[in-house]
Formats: sequence, C-alpha cells, structure tokens
Amino acid sequence: MPSYHARLRILIVDDSKTSRLALERLLEPYGDCELGSNGEDAIKAFSMAWEQGLPYDLICLDIMMPHVDGIQALMIIRRMEREMGILKPNGARIIIVTNIDNPSIVFEAYYRGGADAYLYKPVDKTKLTAELKRLKLIA
Repeated sequence: MPSYHARLRILIVDDSKTSRLALERLLEPYGDCELGSNGEDAIKAFSMAWEQGLPYDLICLDIMMPHVDGIQALMIIRRMEREMGILKPNGARIIIVTNIDNPSIVFEAYYRGGADAYLYKPVDKTKLTAELKRLKLIA
C-alpha cells in the first residue's frame, strides 16, 4: 500500500480518448498516469509493471471496450495477482468507470471480478476523491 506522501502509480484504460483524458486530469494531482485504450492494454501494462517492480496502485477500467472488455480485464488481472500470491488488500485498487447503469454488471464487477469501486461517467471529482480516500490511496 502506498504511503500518502508517495505519488500513486495509476493506469487509466478506456476506449474513449475524451474519457481517458478527463480522468487523467482528475487523477494527475495524485500520481503518475499511464493510459490504455482496451482491456489488452490493461493486462499488458499490469504485467509489465509487476515485471519492472513498479506495480500500479490504482487501475481505472471502462467496461465497454473492444477486444477484451473491462470486466474480462479485471478478472484476468485479479487471477494474475492470485497466481503471484498477491491477495487483497495488497493488490491494485481497481475502479470500474462506466456509463452503463446495469445492476447485473455491477454485481459481476464486484463479486466475480473483484472490483474495489464503481463510478459512473462523467466521473464526478468529489465522488472520485471520496473513493480514493475510502480505498486509502489518499489522506
């Protein structure tokens, strides 16, 4: 878990460039952001970060993306963490960010995927900050 004095390592993955950049603007005061445009990018970046010894503190994943969607990427990342022996709360905090208001998808993200939070687009700065505090990523 990061100390409150360190800058967070953040991965933002969304197929919408506008959404990626909007989230980056909200998160850059707290850490260094890397961007991806689909679930495959998320999985590759997650794996490379661990190989380099620089794991992400926070991953923000859109649900609806081409090739590998956010739920699939979430489940693969959580499986990779388990295979590396990384169990909650020591893994990355993962926030699903979407404009889909569907209870079954929320259920799947939380209970099958292991998401830590769920935010609706456009992401509200106050709600995002509250989640970061709840997840103990910021003071």
